[in-house]
Amino acid sequence: MKNYKSVSYLFLLILIGGLAYSCQNRPKEVLGRKQMERLMYDVYIAEATMENDYANFNTPEKKEAYIHKIFKEHKISPAQWDSSLAWYSDRINIYLKMNDSVKVRLQRTRQEVEALVAQNQANQTNQSLLQDSYIPPFYAFSMPNTIRGFRFRLDSPDISSKIEGDDFAFTFSVIGIPPRFSSSFTSLLTLIYADTTIYRYEQIKENKTYELTGSKYITGDTLNTITGFVHLHDSTGVIPHIQLYNISLHARTLFLETDTLKMVPDSIEGEPLDSDTLKLTKLVEAKPLKPDSILQGKKDSIRQVE
Repeated sequence: MKNYKSVSYLFLLILIGGLAYSCQNRPKEVLGRKQMERLMYDVYIAEATMENDYANFNTPEKKEAYIHKIFKEHKISPAQWDSSLAWYSDRINIYLKMNDSVKVRLQRTRQEVEALVAQNQANQTNQSLLQDSYIPPFYAFSMPNTIRGFRFRLDSPDISSKIEGDDFAFTFSVIGIPPRFSSSFTSLLTLIYADTTIYRYEQIKENKTYELTGSKYITGDTLNTITGFVHLHDSTGVIPHIQLYNISLHARTLFLETDTLKMVPDSIEGEPLDSDTLKLTKLVEAKPLKPDSILQGKKDSIRQVE
């Protein structure tokens, strides 16, 4: 029995050593195992998105452009993907383990999304029970009973109880935006202080994580109210397969200093705020703002975006 265990341990060491030697001797153009697993995960997600959104991916060119966009985000070329896939495929034991790891992650993500969808659908049927401060952790524009986005409002008690620390961020991740996306898709965070109102504005153009930052205190002033929204204005009438996930308003340890302060009476960059349509009239077309820029003015002279 002892000899049997010794042989088993020896075989295991030889197998591990062989795998390590194989990985150490991969060509420079071949991606590392962990990097390859992350890329495989995103490619699987992209393929599923294209399969379920035929209207936006109805040609080989559109599909290829979307996959190439994934490569660009990972800072690799299509040739590196092909070389890496071929190299790992020739080492079937490693490839199968990588594939299993990716499948486990996909399954875990799917379960999390399904749980969030169920929770959000339940909330949609009980809108009257939701507080103004409620921020959904997940939002799909194709779900039943949804509108073209959501909004929220936090007053002083909500700010004190929900946000720890002085500095915070409203963040969300986006998936499902197709190539050549031209619809108006925006987010605005409004920070209302005693004498000042600050606007954080973001145009949403690609699949990534967005962050709009704020602070409870500025020089000589304290934050009283936070309002925000994410809004999609789609004139085509086609229900998009765009989803928002990891949505949260949370404390952050580092607050980026603002670098732009402008006085604006009753407007932003000379254009009035259109609260009925939940967008900034002509601002998107005229002069988009970076997420870390702000517009500051006296509270009495700036209309609040509801």
